[in-house]
Amino acid sequence: MKIIVLGAAAGGGFPQWNSNADGCRRARQGDPAAKPRTQASVAVSHDGERWFLLNAAPDLREQINETAALHPRTGLRHSPIAGVVLTGGDVDAIAGLLTLRERQPFTVHATQRIHDVLEANPIFEVLARDVVTRSVQWLDQPFGLEGPLRATFFAVPGKVPLYLESGAEPPPMVVDGTTVGVEISDGEKRMLYIPGCAAMTADLRARIAGADIVFFDGTLWRDDEMVTAGLGQKTGRRMGHMSLSGEEGTMASFRAIDVGHKVIIHMNNSNPVLLGDSAERVEAEAAGWTVAHDGMEFAI
Repeated sequence: MKIIVLGAAAGGGFPQWNSNADGCRRARQGDPAAKPRTQASVAVSHDGERWFLLNAAPDLREQINETAALHPRTGLRHSPIAGVVLTGGDVDAIAGLLTLRERQPFTVHATQRIHDVLEANPIFEVLARDVVTRSVQWLDQPFGLEGPLRATFFAVPGKVPLYLESGAEPPPMVVDGTTVGVEISDGEKRMLYIPGCAAMTADLRARIAGADIVFFDGTLWRDDEMVTAGLGQKTGRRMGHMSLSGEEGTMASFRAIDVGHKVIIHMNNSNPVLLGDSAERVEAEAAGWTVAHDGMEFAI
């Protein structure tokens, strides 16, 4: 199985367009320790010829241009992108679908809940239904992609996308398919992509155990990171994300889970783990984690 990281940052990317924080300034200035990153997505293939995107980030056009494996190869119009697998309905997971509107055949795989989000917004009708297939998939039911590749959606703790929140009270954290991860298997090797997760559960721990590679939510280093930096009033928990550090954080939760390769993805621009010279990067790598960057490739 071949895997390419198309983007590794959370919504807004790194640097974020309107952020003047130190990390974003360093990224704009070309500091090699502050490598820029687009918004999170990976591409997966069995043979390197036909590829499936895990989420369609707003930066998708740029990501395709920077990834030779996704370039047209034959005729006047062609794409090796066979499908898009959506793990949520957030803007940074679905906005890139609009980039794929040039009457190019592919399949959108998602749960009914996420297809309902697309259905509710007529702008997604630019994906002509006589060309682009919308395929509804069910939680915990494997479905075929290409060749031996099979995918399975599974529920993880999370909340509704920000633009679907209503009322003054914070939305509840639920495990009902509102937020999902996806497992990709070729019958021998197994990868998991979980860009958003609010908490570790026994079911999720069991799902992760034994995976060859896991891409996991690395939005924040600390739960109160954005609050203490003066960047916002929401904690990681309020946004539906585990933090990397802390007793209930991602790194602690993974200590007792047997995983071949652990990769941090979906990092907010405030997260110091993005910086190659930070103490947080050293700590994460010492704990066995790889910090993803755009263009990173894996073969399992």
